[in-house]
Amino acid sequence: MANIDLFNGDADGICALTQLRNAEPLESTLVTGVKRDIQLMNNINAMAGDKITVLDISLDKNRDGLNKALAAGAEVFYVDHHFAGDIPESDKLTAIINPAADVCTSILINNHLNGQFVEWAITGAFGDNLDNSANILARPLNLSADDLLSLKNLGIYINYNGYGSNLEDLHFTPEALYRQVSVHASPFDFINQNRESFEKLQDGYNSDMASAASLQPEFANNAVAAYILPNEAWARRVSGVYSNNLANGTPNRAHAVLTVKANGNYLISVRAPLDNKTGADELCRSFATGGGRAAAAGVNDLPADQLQEFIDRFNQFYQA
Repeated sequence: MANIDLFNGDADGICALTQLRNAEPLESTLVTGVKRDIQLMNNINAMAGDKITVLDISLDKNRDGLNKALAAGAEVFYVDHHFAGDIPESDKLTAIINPAADVCTSILINNHLNGQFVEWAITGAFGDNLDNSANILARPLNLSADDLLSLKNLGIYINYNGYGSNLEDLHFTPEALYRQVSVHASPFDFINQNRESFEKLQDGYNSDMASAASLQPEFANNAVAAYILPNEAWARRVSGVYSNNLANGTPNRAHAVLTVKANGNYLISVRAPLDNKTGADELCRSFATGGGRAAAAGVNDLPADQLQEFIDRFNQFYQA
């Protein structure tokens, strides 16, 4: 029998598992990767008696691996907020799935644990750009403005670290970063006791965002804006948090950030307008390698010759 934890390599996945393992410590095999590495259940060979926890990856994108694990006799605890499609019926599957636009996996785990490690849930929600949800969770704690900002920044930095085309793009592998943060019951302990790692994330974020500051949109109007980032490591790292910053800066407009890949195709992050957090997943799923959630979604490999088609469809989708 093996314990296996599969989790998205972004802030939400890391903060969700950090909560869970602080509440329920156990030795487990960790399976994760860059944020866009979401078909993690294809990377395991489950056996009868295995206990598998899956956090913050779409059930729809992992359906074959999930069904295979259940058929083998493994027990699966699956928590996620992305589009799931039909959820398999099995007495070996416990699923907490909620695709609502104001929910993330860290919040679902916080609810499951009755708020035992709510500071990590707040951090994960901030990292997923769910500022309103994070602030609601934080209200009963009566945190100072500075402390709340510290949790927000940490969530942003952990989320930023997950973006890249491969692990070499990242400052820390998601597994290594999880191992550093998960030993702390509170994110404030990580910030205060592991200053070197915190500052490495902070400095990398600030440097990469400065590189992106001069970008001009490839296409823009009142409804949408699309930006193209070059095929460089800083651009791959910054694509997600840059998308969030654009969304926060113009909440009535949808944004797409397209990063040129080594093969000449595009990696895309889409943010629905914060004033109408719908449709990003529907738009992205209309392309072969797309997926995500209503407020934030993406396309992993848009062929270069479909660039104009994507921009046209993106523009039409969000026109009033």
